[in-house]
Amino acid sequence: MPETVSAAVDLGAPDDLISFLKAIPDGRYRRGVRYPQWFLLLVAVLGILSGCRSSRDLEAFAKRHREALNQALGLNFKRWPSDATFLYLFNKAHLQEFGEVLQAWMISQIPGGAEGLDQLVCDGKTLRGSAIETEDGNHRFV
Repeated sequence: MPETVSAAVDLGAPDDLISFLKAIPDGRYRRGVRYPQWFLLLVAVLGILSGCRSSRDLEAFAKRHREALNQALGLNFKRWPSDATFLYLFNKAHLQEFGEVLQAWMISQIPGGAEGLDQLVCDGKTLRGSAIETEDGNHRFV
């Protein structure tokens, strides 16, 4: 049975991403689990930041960086996670809690936290210039 314990993120905890990822309950069934969930989520975050767009891309990323990840994290994985492993993880993971934990980690990286911050949020369409402002001040996306 998957764990259903809610993850409580302690903002006074260490501010490394791995500590935050370890706070997320694992939604996978115990049988056949080879990789800890925090490791798979870390590889997914790093892979996505590196341009991975699919589970196959994540598998290739994990294969390419297995030795470096093992060395940096003090692990000893002989193989890399497959694309099916990432698909299963995303199917069973508590993605809402992952988003909350990732947000808490990002805020912990800001000196003083989020107090008094003015925020600007842009999506990729805006950044690439495919959003066109109309005469009434709204935006039309191409």
